[in-house]
Amino acid sequence: MTNHPSEDLLEQLQTLTSEQRNAETTALDTLDTIDILAKINHQDALVAPAIAEQLPLIAQAVDAIVEGMQKGGRLIYVGAGTSGRLGILDAAECRPTFSVDDTLVVGVIAGGSQAVQHAVEGAEDNPTQGKQDLELLAVTVNDIVVGLSASGRTPYVIGALEYANATGAQSVSVSCNPRSPMTKIARISICPQVGPEVLTGSTRMKAGTAQKLILNMLSTTSMIKLGKTYQNLMVDVVASNQKLKARAVRIVMQATECNAAEAEHALSHAKQNAKQAILMILMNIDAAEAAALLDKNKGFLRKALNHES
Repeated sequence: MTNHPSEDLLEQLQTLTSEQRNAETTALDTLDTIDILAKINHQDALVAPAIAEQLPLIAQAVDAIVEGMQKGGRLIYVGAGTSGRLGILDAAECRPTFSVDDTLVVGVIAGGSQAVQHAVEGAEDNPTQGKQDLELLAVTVNDIVVGLSASGRTPYVIGALEYANATGAQSVSVSCNPRSPMTKIARISICPQVGPEVLTGSTRMKAGTAQKLILNMLSTTSMIKLGKTYQNLMVDVVASNQKLKARAVRIVMQATECNAAEAEHALSHAKQNAKQAILMILMNIDAAEAAALLDKNKGFLRKALNHES
């Protein structure tokens, strides 16, 4: 038996900006390669200005994330398809970049881990599963749940956001269609209007790019506000491979203007902790003193350097 889309869904899709045809690309299949690329590039250039209009709302979300994390909460991304994969990607990359616990930034995708690489049919249509997946995480009032959906109507994500609200957690939506259901459910609604896609309905393109840029902003700015950086350096990077070990040496050199040998010496005594190594060099103290000073200042290197308590 064939399942036909409901009239309600067809009507709903007709109203979504992300599902409309782009008047500038209707002859896409007749163009030369370079001209297709130029069309895509031109449309991509519209994304950043659309996000700029959302900066006040993104700032609200960042402040909520920082406040929640300071109370022991987590940043939880929830999405389906491309949106879900982007959330998982950002969560995974926070761990080595900022040396955070695996549970601090979490990505949840409709259909589970299988859906990261394969389409799981129907998973996004189940709001109850969205709720249940958050129940498994034991969401609390200190957590921040960020629902990701280009359309703003994904039932799985809506179920998750409604559950987040019921638990008292902070809820944030990131979508690309104004007045969508998610914008009415989330306490903070981020909605860059990037317009119709180059390829009609392919929201992995401009809408996906917009979501990726916003997730970069949410996680990176939150980590900066939590003391995970010094100047514009990733001083909490985990040196887990040769490239990252070399990067840690460069970070110490850049922060202190020391040479490579001095940076490596300090890092070896600090057990590869770049923050400690920087503090050791700049304040001429040993590893134990540096560790104690960082602990006293809750990991904020700049505060430690300024002897703030």
